[in-house]
Amino acid sequence: MSGIAGIARPGEKQTVNVMLDKIAHRGPEGRKIIETPNATLGLVWTKPQQDAVEKLQKEQAVFDSAGIGRLAAAQEINGALHLYRDALGVAPLYFGNDSSGALCFASEVKALVSHARKIAELPPGHRYEGTTLVQYFTLQKQQPVTDPPEVIAKNLKGILSSAVGQCIASDKVGSWLSGGLDSSVLAALARKNIGELHTFAAGFAGAPDLEYAREVARFIDSKHHECIVDIDLLLNVLPSVIYHLESFDALLVRSSTTNYLVAKRAAEHVDAVYSGEGGDELFAGYEYLKGLDPSAIADELIDIIGRLHNTALQRVDRSSTAHGTIAYVPFTNPDVLAYALRIPTDYKLRAGVEKWILREAMEGELPERVLRRTKAKFWEGAGVVDLLAQHAEKTVTDNDFQRERTLPNGWMINTKEELMYYRIFREHFGTLEDFDWMGRTKGAPVQ
Repeated sequence: MSGIAGIARPGEKQTVNVMLDKIAHRGPEGRKIIETPNATLGLVWTKPQQDAVEKLQKEQAVFDSAGIGRLAAAQEINGALHLYRDALGVAPLYFGNDSSGALCFASEVKALVSHARKIAELPPGHRYEGTTLVQYFTLQKQQPVTDPPEVIAKNLKGILSSAVGQCIASDKVGSWLSGGLDSSVLAALARKNIGELHTFAAGFAGAPDLEYAREVARFIDSKHHECIVDIDLLLNVLPSVIYHLESFDALLVRSSTTNYLVAKRAAEHVDAVYSGEGGDELFAGYEYLKGLDPSAIADELIDIIGRLHNTALQRVDRSSTAHGTIAYVPFTNPDVLAYALRIPTDYKLRAGVEKWILREAMEGELPERVLRRTKAKFWEGAGVVDLLAQHAEKTVTDNDFQRERTLPNGWMINTKEELMYYRIFREHFGTLEDFDWMGRTKGAPVQ
């Protein structure tokens, strides 16, 4: 389902309802409490997930699932409450113990802060079996395929097409469309099997993303929508973005502002959208990778794929669920992941061209200009650039920055922009002393 919460104790319907109130935005279609002999489990769901609700009572379980590869679950098994999170952490899940020691869990931290003494994130690829954390999946390098690149490109296109098709639940679906390669690939593949595909782009007037997205929309004949933003609008939505995101990480918040706004616009038209997150990590889409020793690229890709749950996937989940919609991320489909891990890195980054094999796979399916477009960070392509950082420079003094940058848990705030976000975070969640559940962007700049 879209949002789950509960406690390993029976008769706690009132408590679980309070927890669900905090994440009600994740499932506007309905709510259900399941009481088992040793636990009280709750869920909220969206319209596309309605058909899956009825079987949960029999299984004494609640699920947050959407598409192949996304799953967070809680289930009573042999008298104990078990938790589960998918291999890459597409679905979020947090847990802790209340004052009496009972296990609590929820899709978002905001549902736990008043109930659990210490909150932890269930790591991707792990189960929590009553009292024991068990790793069932390890992300690691695989033996490369030896097929020629034209065969790899054909196979990749087929696997991606299948992953996109597995998400289709109706003939009216949306796709967030930045005009970059990854989102354009998914929109093009989805359009072949969807009667009414809506595409959505956000950015400042004249931003590159808007121009490229329009070109893709015309090429694939989608119903295209735009959200034009300005600095006042971004500042206006910051409190809502940070509340839903549950983070003050500067780069994550910055990229989430326009994502939140495009998700809001999409929710006016569709119940579910495609999102291209994961493509850069699987196929070497980042500029800095070009400066690494080629022998180090495969390990670096494993590292950044393993961080997705606290970066791009968290942004996608919170931006979509804030507006009661589902975001499908086909690049995280297990079949796509398994095949991508076997593609040699010199086919991913070739002659200075990032995601070369993905571009080869989509030859003829997208406008040539878009197919060959180089990578732009989400917030750069949308035109946000450093506007939020510049605003922070004007509103946070040097003295305030030095006085406030050390947090109760010992973390150091990196920049004035991050301090601006932390202040908003603190207004929502108070002065927390523990952030073990929160991720931070690797290599973020320090002021």
